[in-house]
Amino acid sequence: MIKDLVVNLTGASAQEYAADYAVSIAREFGAHADGISFIFDPVIPGSVLGGLPTELIEAQRAENSKIAKAATEHFESACKTAGVTGHTRILDASVAGAADLFGRIARRFDLSVVGQARRDLGASEDLLIEGALFESGRPMVVVPYIQKDGLKLDRMLVCWDGSRPAARAIADAMPFLQRAKAVEVLVVIGERGKGGELQGTNMTRHLARHGINVELKRVPAGDLDVKDAILSYVADSEATLIVMGGYGHSRLREFILGGVTRGILTSMTTPVLMSH
Repeated sequence: MIKDLVVNLTGASAQEYAADYAVSIAREFGAHADGISFIFDPVIPGSVLGGLPTELIEAQRAENSKIAKAATEHFESACKTAGVTGHTRILDASVAGAADLFGRIARRFDLSVVGQARRDLGASEDLLIEGALFESGRPMVVVPYIQKDGLKLDRMLVCWDGSRPAARAIADAMPFLQRAKAVEVLVVIGERGKGGELQGTNMTRHLARHGINVELKRVPAGDLDVKDAILSYVADSEATLIVMGGYGHSRLREFILGGVTRGILTSMTTPVLMSH
C-alpha cells in the first residue's frame, strides 16, 4: 500500500506536471505527500576567467530561490485543494548533489515521483531521475512533461522480459495493479539475449492469483528495437500507466541508464513506474 510519497518540485514551468500527478496519487491512496525543491548552486562556466562577479552570482541564487519558493507554494495549494496532507522542504545543493540527496531522501518513502527530463534544462533532471532510480531502493514514477491528467488506472501495461528489474517493478506496482480496471502484460518476442521460454504465461497467472484482471500480449520485435516496439504498442493500447524495470550499469560508481530505459524516458507520452 502507498502511505507516503515524495516528489521533486522544479518550478520550471507554469504547469507543475510531476507535482500535480503526485498529488493525484496521494489522493487515490489516501497517502501523505512530501515535496522537495532544490535551490541549485550558481553555475559558473569554466570559460569565465576569474569567475563571475559576486552580484551576478547572488542574482542567480536569488532567482533560483524564487523559483523554488513558487514551486512549493503551488504544491501546498494543490495538496490543500485535493484534501491531501503535504509537507514541503527547500534544500540547497549542487546539480549532482541534488540527485544523490533526493535518492537518499526517497529511501524513507513508499514511492518517488519525478518529471521527465527536458533538454532545455541541462543535465539536472536526468541526474535526478538516475538518483531516484538507482539510489533510493524504492519504485519511481516518471511523469511526461505533456501530462495533463492525474493518475488514471483504466489500463495498465506491464513490460515483462523475465528479468530481475522487471520482477521488482511488478511487485512494487502491485498497489496500482490491484486497483486497475484492466492490465496487459506485454512481451516483446525475439528480444535479443532473452530466452524463448519467457513467454509471459507464468507472470500472467501470478497476477491473476492476486485478483488482477490481466491479459497477455505478445508482439514481435521485427525490425524494431525493443524500445520502439514498446512505444509503438503503447501508442495503440491507450495505456494510462506503464510498469517496467529500470536498467543501467555502474561506471566507477556513476550509474548510466540502459538503452531501453533511456529510450523510453526520452520518448515517453505515458507515466512510467520503474524499479531497479
